[in-house]
Amino acid sequence: MLSYTVYSEAGGVGKTSLTANVACAHARAGLDVLVIPLDPQDGNLSRLFDVDDDRSDSSADSLVRHLVDNPGGEFDDLIRTAEGIDIIPEHNTLSDLSDHLAREKSRAEDFGDAYNIYAQLRRVLAENDVPDRYDVLVCDPPATESDHLYNAIYATRNLLIPFEPSAKGEASVEGLEELATNFADELSIDVGVLGAVPIEFKGTKDQNEIVEEVPFEVPEVIGDRTSMMEGCWRHQCSAFEFVRTHRSRRRDYEVETLAKFDRIARFLETQGGITAPSPPEPGALDDPEEVTV
Repeated sequence: MLSYTVYSEAGGVGKTSLTANVACAHARAGLDVLVIPLDPQDGNLSRLFDVDDDRSDSSADSLVRHLVDNPGGEFDDLIRTAEGIDIIPEHNTLSDLSDHLAREKSRAEDFGDAYNIYAQLRRVLAENDVPDRYDVLVCDPPATESDHLYNAIYATRNLLIPFEPSAKGEASVEGLEELATNFADELSIDVGVLGAVPIEFKGTKDQNEIVEEVPFEVPEVIGDRTSMMEGCWRHQCSAFEFVRTHRSRRRDYEVETLAKFDRIARFLETQGGITAPSPPEPGALDDPEEVTV
């Protein structure tokens, strides 16, 4: 299974949009994909795909309940599907994840048992045969250092880094490299960086120099696509679906952006030793429906 966490220390760089669209690109190629968003704030991947109906329902089962070994139902009942990808929607209990895990750790230690706070997502995935059932696992944690992030990294062992091609973005990439290295050393695991993706790239001299200095592979650069991404959030869909059904005419630069998402997915699959059974021509879509936007 190819598994990775999409993470940036800086907020607002399009992390969730990149996660959603690359996940769709994996699914477009015939791969079975599970996405686990872990952001306790609203306006996240579950919202983007309109699968967050139970977010505030205190009686609903949630991933957090499974992480603390107190499930309210079967793991598979958590899963929702949108645009060919499986998603475990965020729930408001994610806000209290650290408190829940700390209590479980304290209880275990009272009985003299070891308890790794950061290994609980990996445990749940293993107990439910996720590595055997899916080709690709993608985690989308919040843009802060937290137990959400560390559970994601511990479970996936790989990172994909979206970043703004600026001095600030360059610093965040360097900081994330140090964070991943320290976390890996602390827990005696290997954590790799599959690649870095510049977002809102405008092609300036300074930006080109920053991209050239990034210490990781850069499979593609994504330009400023504010209109398309805002349309995705408004219509609660991926960029592929937005261009296919919510644009009255094709815009070549948007189709090329879709092709970049496809190529990023193929790059990651190659990195993970995964062969997609039916990869489409990059950016290829059915004819759009005639709509007024």
